[in-house]
Amino acid sequence: MSVAAISSKRIETDENVWTGRLVLFLRIMAVLAILKGLYHWAQVTGFVGSEDAAFENQPTAWQVATVYFAVIEPVAAVGLWLATPWGAVVWLTTVVSMAVIELMFPGIYGGNVLVVAGEAVMLAAYLALAWMAARERPP
Repeated sequence: MSVAAISSKRIETDENVWTGRLVLFLRIMAVLAILKGLYHWAQVTGFVGSEDAAFENQPTAWQVATVYFAVIEPVAAVGLWLATPWGAVVWLTTVVSMAVIELMFPGIYGGNVLVVAGEAVMLAAYLALAWMAARERPP
């Protein structure tokens, strides 16, 4: 079992259409992850929000969660863009972390169920594409 990145050179034939779709999906998720990471960094540095919503005025739990996502989202973005297995694992960690924070600790980010639903849709799309791509590769 290899842990090498998915090669985009394999996309050239019709046999690997699902692999190509998976790589495209991973790249789209990488762009979204970097945007989310930059948003969290903007919250940390004070570029987003009013003076009352400044980072230092927020509860400690909110600060910790925001710094966590500010660090992990760009790392996931790099791994997703490169289509590496560790990138998907880090991204899955961010998805699960956000869902847990939204559902189990609604006081931190407000408990938005739509965020959890969006994360679940992205997770389901990834799993479906990864399964289809794995089926077209020889054992």
